[in-house]
Amino acid sequence: MPMEEPLQPTFVLVRPQMGENIGAAARAMLNFGLDRMRLVSPRDGWPNPRAVALASGAGRLLDDAGVFETAAGALSDCTYVFATTARGRGLTKPIVTPERAMEQARAFCARGQRVAVLFGPERAGLENDDIARANAIISVPVNPEFASLNLAQCVLLTAYEWRRQTAGAVPERMEMAGADAATALEVEKLAEHYETRLDEAGFFFPESKAPGMKLALRNLWSRLPLTRSDVQVFHGLLRQLVRHRDRQD
Repeated sequence: MPMEEPLQPTFVLVRPQMGENIGAAARAMLNFGLDRMRLVSPRDGWPNPRAVALASGAGRLLDDAGVFETAAGALSDCTYVFATTARGRGLTKPIVTPERAMEQARAFCARGQRVAVLFGPERAGLENDDIARANAIISVPVNPEFASLNLAQCVLLTAYEWRRQTAGAVPERMEMAGADAATALEVEKLAEHYETRLDEAGFFFPESKAPGMKLALRNLWSRLPLTRSDVQVFHGLLRQLVRHRDRQD
């Protein structure tokens, strides 16, 4: 028996005006693992070759997109709806950031609910009649003096937040590029090598400050994210410096 696909939000583009923006929105959605698009009365009809051209590999998403005459029809099977808008509309509704909205969407989807996100046409955005059908409003914290977002940009921001909520993205990681991290023993041997040679060179002076200087040097080595290759390079550098000094003598 085939496994049922996990639920995800459906992105509903309401009366989109340009095929290029529909294609760019499809590309943004697929970038972040979303593939359920619905179109409400696209201005230039459907299918649209300009949308396919801008989708850049996300054509299958456009092939599967549902086309509806009204927003009500596109939302008929949904249990929770978000509407994206940059302007206050005089409607009493929760207003959430894209991050919070997708956090809620994840919880709804996990419970088997169908979630939709409405995106308005490029020129003026969603109308109040569209927003009235939504349970909550998504408002992106943009510059209030220039709040208008391109349709595809708004889709991308929302899709990114969905991915961030569901994919367990690590905030920071080290790309090792095939190298292995140095072990504590290897770092210890490196520290001893430098401490010995620096001691011979009279670096730890005056004697009263030597313990603190050695401790600071050990602490420096332990803070560095060294690979085994790095350790060998540092050993080699010091050996070469010592050989050069001995030849000069």
